[in-house]
Amino acid sequence: MVQRMADPSYQAQQWERRYDPNIEDVNRLCDTLAEMKPDFGVPYIDPAHDVDTCKIVSLFSSPGAELPSGFVSFENDDPSAIRAASIYDAVGILPEQVMPWNAYPWYLPEGKERALSMDQIADGVKPLLSFLQQVPRASALVAHGADAHKAARRLMKLENRAIQKRGFKIYEVRSTGERAFKGTPANQELWLSEIHAAYRDAMGRAGIRSRQTI
Repeated sequence: MVQRMADPSYQAQQWERRYDPNIEDVNRLCDTLAEMKPDFGVPYIDPAHDVDTCKIVSLFSSPGAELPSGFVSFENDDPSAIRAASIYDAVGILPEQVMPWNAYPWYLPEGKERALSMDQIADGVKPLLSFLQQVPRASALVAHGADAHKAARRLMKLENRAIQKRGFKIYEVRSTGERAFKGTPANQELWLSEIHAAYRDAMGRAGIRSRQTI
C-alpha cells in the first residue's frame, strides 16, 4: 500500500488545503489547542476528511513526538497509519465518512511515547468533546488502545446532552501500533477481524454502505 504523505508534493498540497471548508473548523480547533501548549503543538487533521459527512470517529492515543507530515493522516508512512489504512480498505469505508483524533492531541515530549498519564488523558477530554461538536453527524467512536479506551470512558461520564442525543456508541478495540500487534499470524488475524467487526457494526448503525458492495 502506497502512502501518499511520503510524497513531498502531495504533502504540500494537503498543507495548502488545511483550511478548506470541509476541514476548517477542526483545524482551527487544532490551532486553538496549539496555543494552549505552545511548547508542544498540535498536528492538523488531513483535509481528505470532511466535517459534514463524518459519521465515525477513530480515536487513537497521541501523535507521538512528531509527525513529519504535520497531519494526523492514514496517508502517513508509519506502521500505525499503514495498518489503519488497511483496516479502512478492508471494511470499505471512505475517508470522508470517518475522521481520526487523538486522546491527547498535543505532540509528546521526545522519549515520552509510552502510555499516557491520567493527567494527559484528563487534559484531552475537553478537546475531544470540542472536536466532536465539529462533526455533528458522527454517532460512533472506535477507540484504539488502552489510552483511547480511558479517554472515551471519561468522555461518556461527562453526560453531554449533544452527544447523548446522537445515540453515541463507543467501540473499544486494539491499537493499530506495532507493539499491539506483536504476536503469531493467527493472533494478528484475530485482532484485525475484531477491529473490522467494530467498524462494520458502526457503519451499519450509521447507514454507511461499504464501497466494496457499491
